[in-house]
Amino acid sequence: MTRLFTSFRLNYGQKLFLIATLPLIMTAVAISVVVTLQSRQLAEHEIETLEAQLIEAKRAELRNYLSIARTAFVNIYGRAAPDDEAAMLQVSQILAGMLYGQDGYFFVFDYDGNNLVSPRNTDLIGRNWTGLEDPSGAPITDELIRLARSGGGYHSYEWRKPSTGERARMVAYVIGLQDWRWAVGTGVFIDDVVAAVSASREKVEDRVQKTFLYIGAAMLAALLLVFVSGLFINIRERRLADAKLKKLTQRVFDAQEEERGRVARELHDGISQILVGVRYALDTAKRRLAAGDTRAGDTLDRGITHLSGAIQEVRRISRDLRPGALDDLGLGPAIKALSEGFSTRTGITTEFSTVVFRNRLDDEAKIALYRVAQEALTNIERHSGASRVMIDVRGHAGGATLRISDNGCGLDQASSAQSPNGGLGLRNMQERVEQLDGVLHVTSSKSGTVIEATVPLSHLLQPQGRSPLSEPKTKANA
Repeated sequence: MTRLFTSFRLNYGQKLFLIATLPLIMTAVAISVVVTLQSRQLAEHEIETLEAQLIEAKRAELRNYLSIARTAFVNIYGRAAPDDEAAMLQVSQILAGMLYGQDGYFFVFDYDGNNLVSPRNTDLIGRNWTGLEDPSGAPITDELIRLARSGGGYHSYEWRKPSTGERARMVAYVIGLQDWRWAVGTGVFIDDVVAAVSASREKVEDRVQKTFLYIGAAMLAALLLVFVSGLFINIRERRLADAKLKKLTQRVFDAQEEERGRVARELHDGISQILVGVRYALDTAKRRLAAGDTRAGDTLDRGITHLSGAIQEVRRISRDLRPGALDDLGLGPAIKALSEGFSTRTGITTEFSTVVFRNRLDDEAKIALYRVAQEALTNIERHSGASRVMIDVRGHAGGATLRISDNGCGLDQASSAQSPNGGLGLRNMQERVEQLDGVLHVTSSKSGTVIEATVPLSHLLQPQGRSPLSEPKTKANA
């Protein structure tokens, strides 16, 4: 036994290695467990949030469908007596003809459980379905009638899809026509939601497994580093890294809040005010129509004009958030539209020049260069006092370059000295370009500022029908 203990006696170097590595191994194991648990909890929360958002979107879709249907028969129902069979038949025919999608339709039950309308499941019509349940035992007809009696609501159950004949989870929305004792509703299948949630859970498990692999690889690399060079911890560097991380996180939050505030202000100051004018015009037109005033048509025209303005405002906000031309036509037309809108809005003369881009930039490069142009024009509008802006976008032998220059007052040299990376906008542009392995040059003087962003050839797509060998080496069109 003594010889056995003696054979396992460690020298000083081995003891030092164990002292250094055992806490690392224990910490790595603990981190693996904690990261796995937290990742799964966070992912499950995100999945639940995603599922709730998707189902809420389906519910909003149902409300819209039923609102459209109600609009179609509300005049008939409003004028009909409780026993007006002709009106009931007319409303039933209207609902039976309102089909949408592959599986969408409207159904009607009376409060006794008899099915009156079911265009995609005609075998249900004319029969009493009191007590009907789905395979899991959830009540269907009785619950729908109960919700209709109480004014309306949502109900989820399994139902047969008309397009495939297979059962799938459905969310139905039902309202009650109390005078006729009818339960009118429609439903949408949420098998796509279930599939999306299942796919998200599979991705979570895949991420957890990859996390284990990453942690294991990091632990092995750390052990090798400890074995070769030892453990040297620089507290100051870690503090600086933590401080930079906090600053970066705060910048992200600030940028998010600024964008949300901008959108909120535009919605409140623009669309909201226009819609109030539309509402006022419609109310005025309604009163004038009731009074037989001939000016009702003019008031309606004014309301339509206001509504057209609201539509244009929504399109403008949507274009600012994600311009459709960027995906459909490419970077050149998108920046051209941006510059024209900038010139119209600010009155600053804007000159735009480019070569034919043919949508040759990949998505990351197009988005990054567009955001750089957007940020630069925003800074020019707010701070430069310029009267002229020149924008040039083109491909060349080294990649693609966006160049924006103005004749403004230049950047604040004092603030630039205090913050080498410039303001938040310049830092955002710098980081976007660096993520593409590109280069951002900013030149400023009292006579103006020049911002030049270049992305390498690796972000230029090959032309369709041509091999890389046939690509000319002297010119690169983005």
